[in-house]
Amino acid sequence: MTKIYLVRHCEAIGNVTDIFQGVTDLDITELGEKQLKFLKERFENIQLDCVYSSPLIRTRKTANAIIGNKSLSAKIEKGLIEIDGGVIEGKNYNDVFSNNRELAETWLNKPQDFLPEGGESTRDAYERIWKTVKQIASENKGKTVACATHGGVMRCLICRLLNGDIEHLKDTPFHENTGVTLIEFDDNLNANLVFYNDFSHLPSEFIGKKKKTLNRFIEVKK
Repeated sequence: MTKIYLVRHCEAIGNVTDIFQGVTDLDITELGEKQLKFLKERFENIQLDCVYSSPLIRTRKTANAIIGNKSLSAKIEKGLIEIDGGVIEGKNYNDVFSNNRELAETWLNKPQDFLPEGGESTRDAYERIWKTVKQIASENKGKTVACATHGGVMRCLICRLLNGDIEHLKDTPFHENTGVTLIEFDDNLNANLVFYNDFSHLPSEFIGKKKKTLNRFIEVKK
């Protein structure tokens, strides 16, 4: 069995400034630094064979926390990067959506069809993300791997594994910052979602104030 832990990055500047962060390479916040200390403790006693990271600074710092004192270095994997927002990259959500009601409607109610000018379509990202994760599983059969990635990436993955259909993306919640998901793959690369969005390692005062979900740990029922 191949185990892949997928972790959403810690709180970054875009998470608290209401901007579309996407592939914009913004640093982490002071709270994010504190979150990483608890994430490091969580993975301290988990044996890892390999760690992958999206190329952005918020995920690279998250990957380093996952590694902690292990004799590993993060492998950069572009396929784990966040969805590219094109012309809305780095821009305030309210400004963008108040000036483009159609785009706002799509983002809120039909996220599977979201495609800002010059960006990556959600449908393309949905396939790109799954291809990347399966490739990582294929290259690490029988091993335990961790990947530092993004909220949009995790949302697409969980939607696929829980619902098998991108049309349910609207009903799939985002992960909390440093939320952890575990997927197991058998030798035929059949995936089993063990749990998702587990941020029980964070004391309540270190959960981002923007959103505190009630479900701190979601174990998939067999």
